[in-house]
Amino acid sequence: MYELREAITSIVSIDAPMTVRQVFYRFVGTGMIDKTEGDYNRVVVRLLTKMGLESELPWSWITDGTRWMHKSVRYGSVEEALEATRLHYRRDYWRELDDYVEVWLEKDALAGVLYRVTDEWGVPLMVTRGFASLSYIHNAAETIERVGKPTYVYYFGDYDPSGVEIDRNLERRLREFAPRSEIHFERVAVRREQIDEYQLPTRPTKRGAKHGRGLHEGESVEVDAIPPPALLGLVRAAIDRHVDPARVAVLEAAEASERQILGGLPAMVRRGAA
Repeated sequence: MYELREAITSIVSIDAPMTVRQVFYRFVGTGMIDKTEGDYNRVVVRLLTKMGLESELPWSWITDGTRWMHKSVRYGSVEEALEATRLHYRRDYWRELDDYVEVWLEKDALAGVLYRVTDEWGVPLMVTRGFASLSYIHNAAETIERVGKPTYVYYFGDYDPSGVEIDRNLERRLREFAPRSEIHFERVAVRREQIDEYQLPTRPTKRGAKHGRGLHEGESVEVDAIPPPALLGLVRAAIDRHVDPARVAVLEAAEASERQILGGLPAMVRRGAA
């Protein structure tokens, strides 16, 4: 058991935060457990829970995007609100850049992982949770039409019969709901060639799949199986295609100057109150 704990700590400490499923796939790669749902539940889930409860593993190292707390932001004072604005103020670079970019993700649990990169650049991270509802896609299409720029949608999902149909359905609906927009759609992961490239663990394809028949061949692979550094690298590479470093440098300088102005506002408020 000690060896298993040591292995988990070693795996998660390098790439945290990770989802439980990501930890499982990395653990399988060590050869210490089998690629079965039994070992996923009996070893990985149970051990992560135990290590968290015993303060052996920080809870922040494991991300779970499926649970949300809904609460509006409130402040104790105007000064506190202004300070929060200064700390979090970021320019929307995409208003000045030539393209509009969105990252779409099938797995809700992975949102906390991909968000590390999408938030850095202010790129929308859209989570489908399987097949997205028509209302969700329609709202996204309205945003694309409103932005009015060439739009690049980068999709991350499982390589299985349903997974390969999800992005095809998404692309078809976006074009249907935003017929006047220029939309470029690309499945970034998982693709067939990445299974060999990253030596990804596979699982048997479920029989009787209702979707994606004829679009998928061979065994299935979950997007969680891609090592976190590689997954984040794919997200970053997709976004970087549309970033003009010279223009972003100008925007960053303006952002820093505006943040300085915001920093002086609390003192002005206090003087006005006096």
